[in-house]
Amino acid sequence: MAIIKTHEASSSDRYDVFLSFRGKDTRKSFTDHLYTALVQQGFRTFRDDDEAERGENLKSELEKAIRQSKISIIVISKDYASSTWCLDELVMILEQRRNYGHVVLPVFYDVDPSQVRKQTGRTAEAFARYEKQFEEQTDQDKKTEVMKKIKGSITFCRHEAKFIKKIIKVIRAKLRSATLDVAPCSKVGIDSRAKLINLWLQDGSHDVSIRAICGMGGIGKSTIAKFVYNQNSSSFDGSSFLADIRDPNGLTRLQRQLISDISRKKQGKIYNVDEGLVQIKNVICGKRVLLVLDDVVQENHIYVVLGMRDWLFSGSKVIITTRHEKLLEPHQIFRVKKLGQDESIKLFSLHAFGDHCPIKSYTEHTKRAVQICEGLPLALKVVGSSLSRKNEDEWVSQLAKLEAIPHSQILRKLKLSYDSLEDDHDKRLFIHIACFFVGIDKDYTIKILEKCGLHAKIGIQNLINQCLLERDNGGVLRMHRLIQEVGRQIVYEESHEPGERSRVWHNGDAFNVLKNETVRNI
Repeated sequence: MAIIKTHEASSSDRYDVFLSFRGKDTRKSFTDHLYTALVQQGFRTFRDDDEAERGENLKSELEKAIRQSKISIIVISKDYASSTWCLDELVMILEQRRNYGHVVLPVFYDVDPSQVRKQTGRTAEAFARYEKQFEEQTDQDKKTEVMKKIKGSITFCRHEAKFIKKIIKVIRAKLRSATLDVAPCSKVGIDSRAKLINLWLQDGSHDVSIRAICGMGGIGKSTIAKFVYNQNSSSFDGSSFLADIRDPNGLTRLQRQLISDISRKKQGKIYNVDEGLVQIKNVICGKRVLLVLDDVVQENHIYVVLGMRDWLFSGSKVIITTRHEKLLEPHQIFRVKKLGQDESIKLFSLHAFGDHCPIKSYTEHTKRAVQICEGLPLALKVVGSSLSRKNEDEWVSQLAKLEAIPHSQILRKLKLSYDSLEDDHDKRLFIHIACFFVGIDKDYTIKILEKCGLHAKIGIQNLINQCLLERDNGGVLRMHRLIQEVGRQIVYEESHEPGERSRVWHNGDAFNVLKNETVRNI
């Protein structure tokens, strides 16, 4: 199996497309039309514009352009193989493909593809030249390389405009595959969690539909959204993933990115939301698009999308990720569940040991760590990474600490859910429940808290809607241990002295406060 090396220029690709063609055959006809269409679609395209004097300088420039391009289109015309420069370009492109996984799209223009596949006719010379570059391979290996090169090729039809449109569609699909970074270790358990979303995205429906990926903070909503976006964006005419919705720069920034992503052109300044909506309407007209809004907190965050729902073309899909279930109707929601025991051990082990399973002598410690994290991917990653390369004594000490005091990085992330609560009433209610009522019957809790002057019934439903609280089948209130610790940590930070805090729930603290009569704020 060939080893694909890291593409040194991948972090600084200058071009989307490199065009390889024989100038005398197609420069002023097909290739010129194709180049114009690519540029109009926003693809940064390199072509050798002039019949310049051929020399080593030009050859090095072409080689550099190939390295700095994401994909090469080889326009194979009748006399392509008769040009030594075309053959040299072909060799450079194929070496880039062989060594770095460079994407190649052969386009047969007014030439019989069978001449290439059977290595007959004029193009046979090109493949003979190619084979000389790989003399160390067996004959069968050479034949395989040739066949690989022509897979996925496009053959010219009589209608040039349709032909070019087909090429653009293929280029768009190839360039948009795997556009968002999803770490390999983050994919643990993701196939099963993304299955229903993928089925919805691939259902072939002509309806315009919107769905929400919901769950508590750190559960993996954004990771799932990126995963399904990478898998499906290439099947749409346009796509946009809008991250950092919480950014204070506001909706016009999101609108500008959306317009740029769909049009593939840099978007100028947008002065207000209404202006942005008009521009969005123009750019998405007649296009089947996939849009993702990540980490939506307020309804006005999705106004930029829902406000234009009637403009979206048939078959378009919109995904939002949120902790707030009430932003959409129940049938529009995909709820993300915690990882199971086996998946948790696998994800934790990847971060702690760099492998899918723990070192044998650390098996029990791993189970203890996984129990602390309770299936929350964020916690498994953070705790696993913090224990990596530590000895056994350090593991024991660290785990004991985590059982008493959760990792600060996890708490900061989870506290965003608390901060997003609409008012002080729901924040006080959340802290009351975190300190006293987890594991208590919901109706009993409502009765007690309403006696304290709180609007507990609607408040508890708000907490459930925002994935901070759950009610099990028996009517008992449940809260993830780490979410519960967020509430308790807020109280801890009020004072070092238990008697000066607003709430006391630990038996030992309560005994000492009452014994020493140090109650002040309760």
